[in-house]
Amino acid sequence: MASYHIETYGCTSNRGESREIERRLRDAGHHRVDGPSEADVAILNTCTVVEKTERNMLRRAEELAAETADLYITGCMALAQGEEFRDAEINGEVLHWDAVPEAVTNGECPTTTPDAEPILDGVVGILPIARGCMSDCSYCITKHATGKIDSPPIEENVEKARALVHAGAKELRITGQDTGVYGWDNGERILHELLEEICAIDGDFRVRVGMANPKGVHGIREELAEVFATNEKLYNFLHAPVQSGSNDVLGDMRRQHQVSEYLEVVDTFDAHLEYWTLSTDFIVGFPTETDADHQRSLDLLRETRPEKLNVTRFSKRPGTDAAEMKGLGGTIKKERSKEMSALKRDLVADAYAEMVGDVKRDCLVVEEGVGDSLKCRDSAYRQVIVQHASEYGLDLGDFVDLEITSHETMYAFGEPV
Repeated sequence: MASYHIETYGCTSNRGESREIERRLRDAGHHRVDGPSEADVAILNTCTVVEKTERNMLRRAEELAAETADLYITGCMALAQGEEFRDAEINGEVLHWDAVPEAVTNGECPTTTPDAEPILDGVVGILPIARGCMSDCSYCITKHATGKIDSPPIEENVEKARALVHAGAKELRITGQDTGVYGWDNGERILHELLEEICAIDGDFRVRVGMANPKGVHGIREELAEVFATNEKLYNFLHAPVQSGSNDVLGDMRRQHQVSEYLEVVDTFDAHLEYWTLSTDFIVGFPTETDADHQRSLDLLRETRPEKLNVTRFSKRPGTDAAEMKGLGGTIKKERSKEMSALKRDLVADAYAEMVGDVKRDCLVVEEGVGDSLKCRDSAYRQVIVQHASEYGLDLGDFVDLEITSHETMYAFGEPV
C-alpha cells in the first residue's frame, strides 16, 4: 500500500476532484501522510489562472519531484499546458485527475480492510464480496496486507446486497482484490452464481463487477459471459487487467495468466455481448521489459481495443521481489508511457465517437458533475454527461434515455429524449 501526499490549488472544482482522488485511494487501502518527504507518491492538483500561478505550479512541481519517489500532476494547468512541465524536464507524470488513483496503485490489487462492510454513497452501494486474492505478483505489496482469498458464502453477500438496495442503492459496485476468484478458497468458482443471485433481488438497480484478473475469469468465462448476456441489471463491463502483452514479462511479474488466456476471455465476451466495455490495465517499464515486449503490449492494445484503459509506469514498492530488480531508466519508462497513453486516448476517443447519434436506453444517473451537470452510465458502464441537468428535472437514481450528441476523449455528452 502506498502512502501519499496531495496538494490542491485553485477552485472548488479542483478541491472536489482531489476529494474524489483521496476517496478512491482510501478505498484501495492507501493512506495520507503529512508531507512529501514521508510519502511514496505526491499528487499536485494545479491551477492556471494567471502567469504567476503557472510559475508557482512549475516551481512546486519541481520541489515535489525532488522530495518523493513518484509525482503525478493533474488539474487545470496539467491538462491545458502539460507541455510546460515536460519542457521544464520535471520528473512527473501528467494525468487527468480520474486516472490518478489507478496510477498510484501501480497495477496492484485494491485493498479492503479486514472489517470492510457495505457502504452507501449517494445512490451507489459498494459491496466487498471477499478479501484477499490468489495471486503472488512480484511487484505487488498489497498481498502482504490481505493474504489469500477469504470468501463469505453467497447467501451472506446477497443479504448485504439486498440491504443496500432496500437502503436506496441504484448501483451496486461489487468489489474485492480479485472478484474473479471468489469461492476459490472453498474449492469453487462461483462468481457467476453470486451475480445471478444478486440480480434476482427485487428492485430496479444496476450491478458493476469490479476488477477480476484474467486467470480467474478464464476458467468461468463461458458461464460468466452468459450471466452478463441474460441479466439486464448487470452492466456489460469487465475489468480484466492484463498488465503486459509479453508472456516473458507476465512470467517475471508472476501474473499466472498468459496473453492467450486474456484473448480467450475477450473473444468469449465478444461472442456473447454485442455492446460491452473492456477495461484493462498495463504496467509500462517493468524492469525486465524490452523494446520488443513494449511493442507486444502496444500490439495487444490495438488488437483488443479496450474502451477503458489504465496505464501505469512501474515503480518499486518496498518489500516486493520486483524492488530488487535492476530498473529501467526514468526516460525509458516515461517515453513508453507516453506512447501507450497516446494510443489509449485514440482508442478510447474512437469508442466514444462511435456512440454519437445513438440513443442509449435506461442510462442511470449516478453522480453529480461539475456545475449543473450529472454523470450517467449506460448499459456498458460508459460515462454520459448531461449538461444543464436542472432543465430536465433529473435526480440521482433516475433512469433516462439519452441521445448521444457529442463526446470528449473519456466520456460522451447526451440529452434526454
